[in-house]
Amino acid sequence: MTAGSAADAVRVLVVDDQELVREGIASLLGIQPGITVIGAVPDGRQAVEAAVAHHPDVVLMDVRMPVMDGVTAVAELAGRAPDCKVIMLTTFDDDEYVGRALGAGAIGYLLKNLPSAELAAAVRLAHAGVAQLDASVARRLAAGLSRPAPPDPDPVPAPAPAPALSALTARETDVLRLIATGSTNREIAGRLFLSEGTVKNHISRVLSRLGLRDRTHAAIYARDHGLL
Repeated sequence: MTAGSAADAVRVLVVDDQELVREGIASLLGIQPGITVIGAVPDGRQAVEAAVAHHPDVVLMDVRMPVMDGVTAVAELAGRAPDCKVIMLTTFDDDEYVGRALGAGAIGYLLKNLPSAELAAAVRLAHAGVAQLDASVARRLAAGLSRPAPPDPDPVPAPAPAPALSALTARETDVLRLIATGSTNREIAGRLFLSEGTVKNHISRVLSRLGLRDRTHAAIYARDHGLL
């Protein structure tokens, strides 16, 4: 397959049932620095087999496929290849698919109209453990979080408090607030007059300092702490 030149390149497996799309994504990613495409397969079953055999760092997974769909494959990979980070890459901008995919263990949900450079950036961030959501998906999530939850008829004890916002700098707090509104890295950079690289560094520090797993949990944290 096509490959980046760096010895420590992120190893990527592409999974899509449309051959033209599959090979196109593999070719576009293969010329991106720091990325090696180790395979491209047409269904979830072959994705699981290839991941177990070749140990990719990141799997780009379509949702609807024959033999085994993408969500089922994500759940199986969680047990058989837990070190793989899976990004759903699809044309289906559907809340049900988003919820099922993230619930199965996917670290991101992106649409196929993403520019190749942004897709490559998402692959690198996924390898680093940073979640990536399509902007429209993130905005709907933020809108849902902003609605008050119905009262719990059987309340349970509150969990231990998360690290305080005082752990963040003023700029990191600004970044967290914009994450919660569903802003992309590019939009955050424009709003705060920063480079996208600086935004990514701020996001990594926010997640680390607050003990959060990904952008979704960051949005929830921001809602719970009055930043929306």
